[in-house]
Amino acid sequence: MQIAIIGGGAAGFFAGIACARANPANEISIYERGSEFLTKVRISGGGRCNVMHACFDPRTLSEHYLRGERALISPLHRFSPGDTVAWFAAHGVRLKTEADGRMFPVTDSSRTIIDCLVDEAKAAGVRLFARKGIEQARIGEQNTFELSSTNAEVIKCDRLLLATGGSRSVSGAQIAQSLGHTIVPPVPSLFSLHISTPWLRSLPGISIPIVEVSVSGAGLRERGPMLITHNGVSGPAILRLSAWGARVLSGLDYRFNLRVNWLPDSTEDAVRGQLQSLRQSNPNRLVTNSPLAPLPARLWEQLALGIGIERETRWTTLSRMKAHAFARILTQTELEVNGKSLNKEEFVTCGGVNLREINFKTMESRITPGLYVAGELLDLDGVTGGFNFQAAWTTGWIAGHAMADREPASVP
Repeated sequence: MQIAIIGGGAAGFFAGIACARANPANEISIYERGSEFLTKVRISGGGRCNVMHACFDPRTLSEHYLRGERALISPLHRFSPGDTVAWFAAHGVRLKTEADGRMFPVTDSSRTIIDCLVDEAKAAGVRLFARKGIEQARIGEQNTFELSSTNAEVIKCDRLLLATGGSRSVSGAQIAQSLGHTIVPPVPSLFSLHISTPWLRSLPGISIPIVEVSVSGAGLRERGPMLITHNGVSGPAILRLSAWGARVLSGLDYRFNLRVNWLPDSTEDAVRGQLQSLRQSNPNRLVTNSPLAPLPARLWEQLALGIGIERETRWTTLSRMKAHAFARILTQTELEVNGKSLNKEEFVTCGGVNLREINFKTMESRITPGLYVAGELLDLDGVTGGFNFQAAWTTGWIAGHAMADREPASVP
């Protein structure tokens, strides 16, 4: 049986390997439009590859998917994070868990994951074609498929898997649509925010361990670490906000007011009391040199200067009006967002093939027999931390075995 996989990413490779190992009689080909395979694996986790997250209960894990939570519960029981660890261990790759639950190869190099997948695919007899994009697919005779490649070649196959990723690659969505599927319009998820405020731009690299960020009128609110970048803000709190609010923020054209509480465990009244305590305990200290924990000194100074507190102002001379204004800015800073950027070149989208049109027991289309979909082309996406890769491993593994017409004796 001829099996074609469009997309040389995590889901495509995992499906190809699973299919080949489950039934070596099949001829399996992976077609990648780009010049190299597994590019998203390469850049994930800053080049270390955040393979997965150490959340080993499938139901709890499914709660980290903003879209696709219910659909993934059963698949995550069939190929779970524990199975992912076992699979990579069986193929010579040991994973380690960091304090925040993210899991990486012990080598701290994405090349380890890439080499593992490419070597295993080749060893299993999977044919790999780079620089060979598929432009169109149509149903041929006897429910087969005819694919048109970028070099005008016509490729015939019995089963077809679409694993082209998110909206950066529109070809997969176009092919799925041409074969009868509904496409939920894709929009970016997991992105940093552009902010032009000069004082914020003067603090690149400053990290705040815990903040609360919100978007007024949008019902969006998140807590967590935040990083000030050269063009705005990023970090877990911002990435989670962008993920949960992907469609809302797209509708706002990424122009809105972001409210930041730099001391989220304290109310404005409580902060006002803390400032009063500083006045009483350190009356002669400079206000700009007396940050409340855990705020970085440079950020504290810029917030103070921003409301007109002079550098030479001491606590004993700080007016009540300025103290109240300082408490307000510490808990309710308004920042004007005027755009977004990708998360360290990584790219996740919400949107894609409508989940109701896919049988998640096999990842086969409910509309077009012999057509399968895996990975981010589906309308599912998770928060940052390795969840999107787990969805790719799981849906790819299930699709691979379903296309092979043979269930495995054991996971690896």
